[in-house]
Amino acid sequence: MRQGKRLAALALTLALALAGCDNAAPVTVPDPTPTPSATPAPTETAGTAGFVLPCYREESFHPLTGSNRTNLSLAPLIYEGLFELDVTFTPKAVLCAAQSVSEDGLTWTFTLRQGVTFSDGAALTPGDVVYSLQTAMGADSPYAARLGSVKSVRAAGEDRVTVTLAGPNGNLPALLDVPIVREGEGVTLGTGPYVLTTEGENLLLKKNPGWWQGKALPKEEIQLYSVQAADALIHAFDTREISLVAADLTGTNALGFSGSYEVWDYPTSVMLYMGYNVKEGPCKDEAVRKALSYGFDRAAVSKSLLSGHATAASLPFPPATANYDTAQAETMAYAPQTVDELLTAGGWTLGDGVRAKGRETLNLTLLVNNDSTYRIAVAEYLASDLAKVGVTVEVRKLSWEEYNAALEAGDFDLYLGQVKLTGDFDLTSLLGSGGTLNYGGYADPDTDVLLTEYLSAGDVTRPAAASNLCRRLGETSPITSLCFKNWSVLTHWGKISGVEATQQNVFYDFSGWKTP
Repeated sequence: MRQGKRLAALALTLALALAGCDNAAPVTVPDPTPTPSATPAPTETAGTAGFVLPCYREESFHPLTGSNRTNLSLAPLIYEGLFELDVTFTPKAVLCAAQSVSEDGLTWTFTLRQGVTFSDGAALTPGDVVYSLQTAMGADSPYAARLGSVKSVRAAGEDRVTVTLAGPNGNLPALLDVPIVREGEGVTLGTGPYVLTTEGENLLLKKNPGWWQGKALPKEEIQLYSVQAADALIHAFDTREISLVAADLTGTNALGFSGSYEVWDYPTSVMLYMGYNVKEGPCKDEAVRKALSYGFDRAAVSKSLLSGHATAASLPFPPATANYDTAQAETMAYAPQTVDELLTAGGWTLGDGVRAKGRETLNLTLLVNNDSTYRIAVAEYLASDLAKVGVTVEVRKLSWEEYNAALEAGDFDLYLGQVKLTGDFDLTSLLGSGGTLNYGGYADPDTDVLLTEYLSAGDVTRPAAASNLCRRLGETSPITSLCFKNWSVLTHWGKISGVEATQQNVFYDFSGWKTP
């Protein structure tokens, strides 16, 4: 979902979430965004004269080993990958001209596009791709986790690269939006539309005259404004010294901005979900888990508690993707009456507002990380949803360390989790037997087979494989998907149009932007 809307005279809670970093562990959520109020657009100030982007000059700009998110967000203006993901998470070929995969699904061959040069005029070679992907596989790269199944990357002739996997992945291109670089003398070169350069004390991006795509760009050069700390970034945006920021409006590590801006939302692979302890306690019963899965009002969570910066999802795939079967999702939608029917059928009868089976009452403990008031609000709301059908839920608000320790120890019935999935939407770590994020202890041989079949499926068969997997998950209910978060680009009111941001590229289709 992309939208432009005014946020006027507000102190917003924003967490910078600039593209370029993968996150494998469940993370947390903050304070609800205030309701926008309409006020006149601000008067022009000296800081609004051009199109200026922020950077941290003292931090690395390297697109494969850098860690500063603001600097990494600039990478798509300088570098390109074999592929890029559009707003539906579909891989689109960029530096790759063609691809093929072996019958066993373990070896991919990529043919490079001809006529592509780096900003110094040197032609793109298989060696550049091999170097870039091997660097991205290194422990200090933000891309390392997604490439964990890659066994080797090798040049194959003058224009091809082969990637060998430990296990089949029919959607490997979705993981290969990795910047392809060439190391020059003291500079890392790219094939993209701009070149990072200096003029005196100033940093700027200059149009790459040899850019192979040759598209018209909104700016010949882009000034970079250097900051050294978060408060300086806040000040630069509030005083209009910089033109935009990218943010997770429901994230942690919040920064406070004020003023009048437009917000352009875009979908992410960040899933908020309810996890169950399937090894002990009431949720060990599959029937109880399935009943509870109908008890969460996803629309209220995404629209109200997350202020519209999320999209409700009954399946563990973003609704923007081809994997999301809307008809199937509707069968798993919020239905309090179904909760009542299934619990009653399972022997949990309702009396005096409490569910009981014999002398046992249905009392559950829900873990939530207390670093985030957003997450606490969601957990308490979901607990109140269950209370309406007679399920008593104690919400335990724990520090991040306590939260993780309780998950590892299995000291919970429910937990509110969040995970950033990779572009191929491999759910193995979350739902596979022994998965690193499988805190509930779910182990189902049928699900393991379906996870493998889904990951191995090609473009044509993948939606059906995803549907088969979701059907099994609906039957066993190891987790309940709640929503997928939207991130945002904030721009000064009326200054920029045409924003088509994606999770990995805030500047997606930059040639279509209109800027000052």
